[in-house]
Amino acid sequence: MVDTLGDSSVPDDADLLALLAAAGDLNAFLADLVRLAARQTPSADACGLTLSRRSGAVTVACTDELAERADERQYELDDGPCLQAMRESVVVRVADMAADDRWGPYPSLAAQVGVRSSLSLPLVVEERSRGALNFYSTEPGSFTDRDEEVATRWAAQATGALAVALRIADGDDRAEQLLGGLDSRTTIGQAIGLLMAQERCRAEEAFRLLTLASQRRNVKLREVAAGIVEGFEAALPEGGAGRW
Repeated sequence: MVDTLGDSSVPDDADLLALLAAAGDLNAFLADLVRLAARQTPSADACGLTLSRRSGAVTVACTDELAERADERQYELDDGPCLQAMRESVVVRVADMAADDRWGPYPSLAAQVGVRSSLSLPLVVEERSRGALNFYSTEPGSFTDRDEEVATRWAAQATGALAVALRIADGDDRAEQLLGGLDSRTTIGQAIGLLMAQERCRAEEAFRLLTLASQRRNVKLREVAAGIVEGFEAALPEGGAGRW
């Protein structure tokens, strides 16, 4: 997908709007988010997003094989900085994998796949840890306080998106399916992005407006969302959709 954002290292509501409106589904949104987070966090070479499932942790989006392999080594051992960040809701920074003795054999395995330093931030939705956003570097001592500041803002973006996605899901089983598969088309997500632009509000407020419209009309949420998206597309001049 073509970059919709500028070069600012500090994401804001406009960033979230651009991703939601352009992506079209949660998979695409998260893929764009980790790519932009890695590019705009000064010392990061790669980024992965881990989510917690009943069957264990899983990487649902990553920039490349470096992030994927670094994540997978942790899942194999059931231990590592990303899992600690997720389970304890703490930020975990690793200065040098080659010199770190936490998490058993994980640091040496991470170094073998090319990771020398890392930064993991928890994703806490509704007072429950749902995952972690993980940044990796091929150089030791890469991540500074400035990196953590920027990365924290990107983690907030991911947390906001997951909060909206979980509210779309109906109950724990649907939430588990959503977090596990992440493959359903989100017309609702597109509608949220459009409402954010129209009402100049945050994602959660846009979802609240969508829910109110559904309740007042006694129409399913997806149908209300589809109407918003169809109305927007109908108002575009021919070929205008390319602007998104």
